[in-house]
Amino acid sequence: MTARLRSLAAQWTTLVPVFAVVLLILTWGRELPGWIVVLVTAVLAGSVLAAVHHAEVVAHRVGEPFGSLVLAVAVTVIEVALIVTLMLDGGDKSATLARDTVFAAVMITVNGILGLSLLVGSLRHGTAVFNSEGTGAALATVATLATLSLVLPTFTTSKPGPEFSTVQLTFAAVSSLILYALFVATQTVRHRDYFLPIVKQSESAASEGEHAEAPSTRTALISLGLLGLALVGVVGLAKGVSPTIESGVDAAGLPHSVVGVIIALLVLLPETIAAVRASRRNQVQTSMNLALGSAMASIGLTIPAVALASLWLPGPLVLGLGNTHMVLLALTMVVGALTVVPGRATPLQGGVHLVLLAAYLELALNP
Repeated sequence: MTARLRSLAAQWTTLVPVFAVVLLILTWGRELPGWIVVLVTAVLAGSVLAAVHHAEVVAHRVGEPFGSLVLAVAVTVIEVALIVTLMLDGGDKSATLARDTVFAAVMITVNGILGLSLLVGSLRHGTAVFNSEGTGAALATVATLATLSLVLPTFTTSKPGPEFSTVQLTFAAVSSLILYALFVATQTVRHRDYFLPIVKQSESAASEGEHAEAPSTRTALISLGLLGLALVGVVGLAKGVSPTIESGVDAAGLPHSVVGVIIALLVLLPETIAAVRASRRNQVQTSMNLALGSAMASIGLTIPAVALASLWLPGPLVLGLGNTHMVLLALTMVVGALTVVPGRATPLQGGVHLVLLAAYLELALNP
């Protein structure tokens, strides 16, 4: 029975990404009727689950921290493509789309994914234990990137409004790439041990196949390709339903920035599910790698991409946060530092981060 279930899982996780890409080709650039939107949404959800499966296959083959890095970078690269595409199509309304989406990604990862992982891990195993050296370095990098890219534009005076001048934007883009590259080198080469799980595998982890034989190189490569297809399907189909999302946001009288929040929620679903599953297996460090690595990649890759795209974008590029969001960002980083320093957490810390995420979402709907 177990072998049969695994065979069925392998079949649908192979078919769904392919079907998602076919559906994306058939619906790209077209106005979608209601029933097609429902179908696209269902396939999008299936693609998210398929992406998580293939990411875990690749992660099992290459090991940590490479596994979490693969998923974080893959999701972010396609997220960047989606942001740039929407900015090209959106006119003046898209001036703040990059800022809204990147800030939403930071709040969702640092408060949502991290908080949920800590809560699940501590409730299931008593205390969530992780490596404070690696996690602290990741959080410090996220804080620096967020401040340089999203806070400073509000205070610079070279251009009116919360915008960077060309020279300032170039500096922010280059700095983002350098910091991200330096962190990846630290995570994967020089201090890789700072980002490895430090707890013993629990009996539940063994029962879930954590100690199973690693997949072959051929299987991992196939899963890597299917992971790419699944993520293309997730982000491409999300763009397909974005007019419906924007219409719904406008009809509800909500701020246009809610579109960026919804986009971030959609594209971060695979990482959220993967992080929670790792936390259930008592691998909280893997969850932290996913959460903070995704936040870092979102800033470190998006800002350079939109800086390059701004050369041909007709409208302004607004990156600076408002006062309310700057307060939330500062509070998130202070609370995050206090969470990370001990190297262990209880359900309280997870709950605090989730309340911060709830506050952000509530203020996004009612600024």
